[in-house]
Amino acid sequence: MEENKTVAHAARRSPGWWVPTAYFAMGMPFVILNMVAVLMYKDLGVDEKTITFWTGLILLPWTLKPLWSPFLEIYRTKKFWVVATQMLSGVCFGLVALALHLPSFFAVSIALLAVIGFSGATHDIACDGVYMSELDKQEQAVWIGWQGAFYNLAKLVATGGLVALAGYLSTSYMESHGVEKAAADEFSWTTIMGIFAALLIALSIWHFFILPAGVKEERTKGSVRETLTELWAVLRDFFSKKYILYYICFIILYRFAEGFVVKMVPLFLKADVAAGGLGLSNEMIGTLYGTAGSLAFLVGSILGGYFIAHFKLQRALFPLCCIFNIPFVIYTLLAIYQPTSLLLIGGGIALEYFGYGFGFVGLTLFMMQQVAPGKHQMAHYAFASGIMNLGVMLPGMLSGWAWELLGGYEPFFIFVLFATIPAFLITWFVPFTYKEN
Repeated sequence: MEENKTVAHAARRSPGWWVPTAYFAMGMPFVILNMVAVLMYKDLGVDEKTITFWTGLILLPWTLKPLWSPFLEIYRTKKFWVVATQMLSGVCFGLVALALHLPSFFAVSIALLAVIGFSGATHDIACDGVYMSELDKQEQAVWIGWQGAFYNLAKLVATGGLVALAGYLSTSYMESHGVEKAAADEFSWTTIMGIFAALLIALSIWHFFILPAGVKEERTKGSVRETLTELWAVLRDFFSKKYILYYICFIILYRFAEGFVVKMVPLFLKADVAAGGLGLSNEMIGTLYGTAGSLAFLVGSILGGYFIAHFKLQRALFPLCCIFNIPFVIYTLLAIYQPTSLLLIGGGIALEYFGYGFGFVGLTLFMMQQVAPGKHQMAHYAFASGIMNLGVMLPGMLSGWAWELLGGYEPFFIFVLFATIPAFLITWFVPFTYKEN
């Protein structure tokens, strides 16, 4: 038996055939729902409050996914769930493209995006499961860089290249067909949603043939009742950890200000100068996010890891929190002065994304080293990640209301600066349960 496993392991395809493509597929749904949909609905005439609330709410599955992840072990294999969810997401994106032409396009399309949210979150669970079950620890270390690179490549393609393409298609369609901008935007976003659909369907077919079939996978044979009992034990153990209430507040507040920013910044960049925005086109926004933003995030993430390695997490955590939150002042300055220089705007976005990448690694490592350790380490890390997503989702949902209540982008981004203060306070006093080696 052991010999058969060894032969099968030796004969299998290199992870290079599926790790990059699987994690590219993982990154696509989240970034589309979180950022690209914001720009799409703005082009299609939906108001800011509605956009921020609903595009925030449909991210809820990424918070709740630990609750149904154990049940995926009972039914079928992890490969099945990866392939099925990619196909489902692709088909739903195709239906979104068609729904944009309906009178009630927003209600129909947001419902379809909500289905994609559940599908995408389930895909994340299964894809990570394939990665951990099919690769040994040495292989996991070798391919972790490729995993992260292609997950972020999905962000680059979606928020950079395809957002810029949406702007180009709208302009060219308007000029060649002599139609109004609303009709041209409808055409361009139909095309972009169709491209997303084609990408995910093609990846689903690819992974049907290429993804490992589960030679090394040990499937759980327990019943639903046994799974529920185990889930309850994992939850009970999580909430009985030392300092857990403080840690939950810390995880939520560390990114609290970012939650307000992430939904409103694309709208701010796109809004007319007379309305307090910067008046950028989709082509410009896509270019800035896809080049300056993505490169700065990558550099920041790498340097943040070296920073922690040198100073150790307990000493580095407060500076990381500052580097993460202080750059939000950039959007306040952009809202006050409304510069027209793309170099200046791009530099500001790059600086903020650098701080985001640099500071985010601190929160990730804290959850791994201080929150997750124990009997159910993997599950507890998933719970902590879900709480972190909730801390970004809730302010994101309310950001449109806050913007309207405060009366514009300038007071809104000043408010964001005050929203960073709780993060500084709770990080300064955060206790450490486990000593660092």
